[in-house]
Amino acid sequence: MGPLVPDIISNNLNFIVALVIGILFGAILEQAGFSTSKKLVGLFYGYDFTVLRVFFTAGIVAMIGVMGLNHFGLLDMNLVYINPTFLWSAIIGGLIMGLGFVVGGFCPGTSVCAAAIGKIDAMIFIVGAFFGVIVFAEGYPIFEPLYKATNLGSPRFFETLGMSQNVFAFIMVVMALSAFWIASIVENKVNKVSKSPIRFTPYYIGIASIGFLMAVSAFIFPDRKASLTQLVEDTNFVKTYNLETMSADEFAYRLMDDQDDKFQIIDFRTEKEYTKESMPKSTLFTIDNLFEKEPNQLLRLKHKINVFVADDEMTERKMAIIASELGYKRIKILEGGLKAFNDQILNFNPIENPKNIDEVYQNRFRDKAKEIIPILIKNNKSAGPVKKELKRVVGGC
Repeated sequence: MGPLVPDIISNNLNFIVALVIGILFGAILEQAGFSTSKKLVGLFYGYDFTVLRVFFTAGIVAMIGVMGLNHFGLLDMNLVYINPTFLWSAIIGGLIMGLGFVVGGFCPGTSVCAAAIGKIDAMIFIVGAFFGVIVFAEGYPIFEPLYKATNLGSPRFFETLGMSQNVFAFIMVVMALSAFWIASIVENKVNKVSKSPIRFTPYYIGIASIGFLMAVSAFIFPDRKASLTQLVEDTNFVKTYNLETMSADEFAYRLMDDQDDKFQIIDFRTEKEYTKESMPKSTLFTIDNLFEKEPNQLLRLKHKINVFVADDEMTERKMAIIASELGYKRIKILEGGLKAFNDQILNFNPIENPKNIDEVYQNRFRDKAKEIIPILIKNNKSAGPVKKELKRVVGGC
């Protein structure tokens, strides 16, 4: 299962669900005819494009599904492993697999599906696949330089092309529908069928309608991080957004109150600044942490007041707006940021000749805070960056 947020099922139940999904996946492959080598290689000879239709459909449905889950905060993409791209090994491996597909009539997944229903040619194919795995494993020291040549990292296609994922998804859906249409023309020509590739029947109208809805839905699920980051670039919007604030005096009081367990500080400074001077009850956060599975659980603790701090109030406001738009509650910001807090509390200069009782109390409190808080900061054992124990999910076909 994917790294869903929040955890809908336990890790142990994940294995059972994975087993059920695997069985259903095999059953669907068999029902689609993927246990028959004649249907599989039909793609290469032009008489049957079932493989193209099934895998193209699976790809665009998965693409739109991932975008939707990520948009609604149900999927943490930071925990999804993307295979690194080694250019030359990908090209050579693709040629070898393509050749094996044509000659053997199966790919690794479909061969297991066919073998499960007793196809002897599929069993022989699997034996050959194991032999190939052994040869590669034993000869890995020889193949390693080629295998790791031209490492491109883990690029995403839409980023490489310099476009938004929504536009790229729309183009992919249009390409899929176009490929289905062209495939129908080729099939009819090879099989000498005189039917028109486009027929206004309920079946074709239904397929076209679903395809149109999927193409449009690509624009319904923008990337949450990109859209929210762009939202807070509007200075006027940030300044007028309604946020709860906490004064420097209240902040100082809560810092000194050892019994206050409802107060936690979310610090958005750099790690270097945080390490140099970290407040008690604080955790270092980044903007990425707001969108990640484990870190954001800290913001969901019941009865906790989350005070966002940074060097300046504008940064605090931006982070607090993003958190609020993501649905987090009990978010406050420190008035003026830590710079104002340092000026008003840590570097406080008493008011000479106080004119009223408020100024007298202010002098008294801030003098005390100026003395105690630096000691608390000095003795504080930094919590460091928010802890992330979960690793990227590795798997897939």
